[in-house]
This record gives sequence, structure tokens and C-alpha cells, in this order.
Amino acid sequence: MRTVRRLLYGDILSSVGFVALAFLSLHFFIDVVDELDSVGRGGRTAWTVAQSALFALPGHLYELLPISVLIGTIFSLSRMAQTSEFTILRTGGLGPGRALGLLAALGAAFGIATFVVGDYAVPVAEREAVLLKAGLSGGVRVGGAGAWLKERRSTAAGERSYWINVAGTGSGGQLEGIRIFEVDADGALVSRTEAASARVSGDGLWTLRDAEVARWPQARTAGEPSVDVVRHDSLAWPSSLTPSVVAAAVLPLDTMTTVELWRYSRHLADQAQAAQQHEIRFWRKALYPLACVVMVALALPFAYLHSRSGSTSLKVFGGIMLGISFVLLNNLAGHIGMLRGWTPWVVAAAPSFLFLLMSLAAFNWLVRHR
Repeated sequence: MRTVRRLLYGDILSSVGFVALAFLSLHFFIDVVDELDSVGRGGRTAWTVAQSALFALPGHLYELLPISVLIGTIFSLSRMAQTSEFTILRTGGLGPGRALGLLAALGAAFGIATFVVGDYAVPVAEREAVLLKAGLSGGVRVGGAGAWLKERRSTAAGERSYWINVAGTGSGGQLEGIRIFEVDADGALVSRTEAASARVSGDGLWTLRDAEVARWPQARTAGEPSVDVVRHDSLAWPSSLTPSVVAAAVLPLDTMTTVELWRYSRHLADQAQAAQQHEIRFWRKALYPLACVVMVALALPFAYLHSRSGSTSLKVFGGIMLGISFVLLNNLAGHIGMLRGWTPWVVAAAPSFLFLLMSLAAFNWLVRHR
């Protein structure tokens, strides 16, 4: 069995590695070509364009690894079936159950690799890409009306809600364009704080620069000004919003690990904000490595097809179509789940579960009737 395992694993690993390398090379070329017209503008050079494309490679690898596993495994098993190697292995005692177990173990290893890439390599690369972009453009603007955060706090004056708007980040990592609205329990505006920039310490203390605080007094007498405005060169604003929560709201979701996605979705739920998008993203990220196990199970039936059932190239083309359909269904399920309000973990698990049922049904039919 050790010899069989070495034969199967070695052949499949080399095929998957070749497919992944081909995909990454293609994406790197496309990314570089897309950015070439920006060379010479905003301090961009050919090297910075290449750096940007290199930082995008871990994200591409994470997205394409299950498809690479599917195509590489189909190619390897189809070639072995065409040369009768797999038939010899079956004659030597490699039964369907044992073959499925061997490939499931290999799929689990690919799943672990996918998790490591997605939770360690991708966040680091995405953060570096954001820093590179911020350094070239002088900061990163958050699309639309900026990023919004919410915090509820009990004070001596009663329950208070704080709505914080951040326009973007600066080249040095500081927050820019800060607006803080303080609202009492009755929904009345108590104060508005605007600051040019801010930094958040590990304990949640915000240091606001060039801040202006406008406060509406709760009780006013005739002739008293309706708004009190005070300006500060530097203002300390205590908050429970830690740097990780702020970064989750300002930076792209790809910069977050699985644990950070879970924590941020819990923060949104605790603050009575819409958290379904982040919950679906969390479950998709948590369950995505299992797609590699599904892919090798989906590829195994191709080993039981006789060479006269189609050439290797035709089977690989079928694998590509299956991979594309899986990606489309995975993305479509997320959007439909958000629109219909479905349970997040069901939305994330449905595509993999459906393809696993398809692969097991095809495998069972081939073993019984072919």
C-alpha cells in the first residue's frame, strides 16, 4: 500500500502543482498587463506594478487551489486509466473504498494547505498591497460614504450610541476624515466630533488630531448659544473599538483571517448592525478548504472510465467545466443567501455538499455498472 500511495500521491501532486503554476502565471501576466498603463503616474514604476501583481498571487492561489486539485487529479487519474496503470492497481487489490480513502486523505492535505494560504499568506499579502497602494496614492479611500462603525456605551448621563464614519486611511496607516456622532437614548443628537486624522491604540483609545467638537446642550435658556463648538489640536477619545475592529471595517475583507471575520461579525451583531454578509463570508472561508476533499472525490470517477470513453484532453475539459460551475454556484449561493436571508452556514456548505453527492453518485454508478 505504501508503494501505491507513493505512486498516486506523487503523480497527482505533480499534476496539481503544474496546473496551479499555470493558473498563477496566467493571472500574474493579466494583472501586470492591466496595470501597465499606470506606469509613470503617481510614482508608479514597472517594479511597483510587478509588486502589486506578486501580492495578488496568494489570493489567486487560494481561490484556484480547489479547481487546480480537480483538474490535476482528473488529468492524473485519466492518464493512469488510459495507460491501464489504474486497472493494474485495481487488479492488485486497490478496491473502490480503499481508493476513495487514499484520495480523501490527499484531499484533506490539500485542504490544510488551502487553509494555511487563506488564513496566513493571503491576509499578509493583501495588507502589503494596501500599504503599497497607500504609499503611492497618499492614502486609501473607502468607497461610497466611507466606513461606518457603531458603538453603544453606558455613561453617567445615560445610554449613548456613537456612530463613527471613517473616510479612509493615510500612507502612514492613520485613519483620515473622522466624524463621530453621539446620540442619546431618545435618538437626539448630543454631539458631533470631526477630526482630520486619528490613531487607535491597542486598548481602543483614539487620538484625534485637529478635532472640532460641536455639542448641543440638553437644557438651554433664552439667549444662550444653541451649539457649543470647541477645537482641539489633539483629543483623546476612549472607545471599545479596537484596532482589529476598525481595520475590519476600513480594509478589504480579504485582509481578515477566519477568526477575525468571526469576531467582526459578532461585533456587528452585538451592535444591532447587519452581519449576514460577514457571517456568510466567515462560513465560506471556514468551509472552503473542504472543497479540496470534494474535488478529489469528484475526480475519482474519471479513473473508472475506460480510455475509449474519451481522451484525456476531453476529460480535463470536463474537469474545467465542473470547476467553473462550482465557482459560479459558490458565488451565486452567497448572493442568493443574502437576498433571501438564508442561514449563513447552509449557504456556505450547500455547493460543496451538492457536488459531493454528485461525485459519490457517479462513483457508485461506475463501480456497479462499469
